[in-house]
Amino acid sequence: MVRYGKEHKSETRRRIIETAGRRFKQDGIDGSGVATLMKDAGLTNGAFYAHFASKDDLVTTAIADQLKAQAENVVALAAPGRAGLEQIVRGYLSPQHREQLGDGCPNAALLDEIGRCTETTRQAYTDGVLILVEGIADRMAPEAPSSARVKALSLLGMMAGTLQLSRALTDSRLANELLDQGIDNALALLDSWQRV
Repeated sequence: MVRYGKEHKSETRRRIIETAGRRFKQDGIDGSGVATLMKDAGLTNGAFYAHFASKDDLVTTAIADQLKAQAENVVALAAPGRAGLEQIVRGYLSPQHREQLGDGCPNAALLDEIGRCTETTRQAYTDGVLILVEGIADRMAPEAPSSARVKALSLLGMMAGTLQLSRALTDSRLANELLDQGIDNALALLDSWQRV
């Protein structure tokens, strides 16, 4: 029997988390069984329990990982101030983001299911969302980001809901118009907050 080092186990765990995150966003948490998740990762079902205590454990880990990646790869890389906020809004409410479920935002893809998950999963989600919100709030009010936290959370909720609705529509023209209107609404809201 071949023994693998800690690095191999860590790489395998990372592969499971990343592929599960994509699959959850594509097919939903309930629609993604352990067998499918492990097949996606190129592993057998038996290998699953060497890395996770349960599917709930993997869900919690994958959601936290997806939100961390969104904070690092989208929010943290946006320009400072109002320009960065507009960059985030336009990227989030784009047809490309709408079409890329597996590589997109976990908020728009999984909110309804996360609300029915375990307390541990919901706490991991809350922690991850707060990191996203802090990055957005820092662009809204760099001098006092905590004062803009609820506004940033509202903006995220508005964008996630708009993206969800756009994904559900079968009329692509209407779906695109909805995204465009969502951008206009989000930017108008940002401008009204800055005037206050």
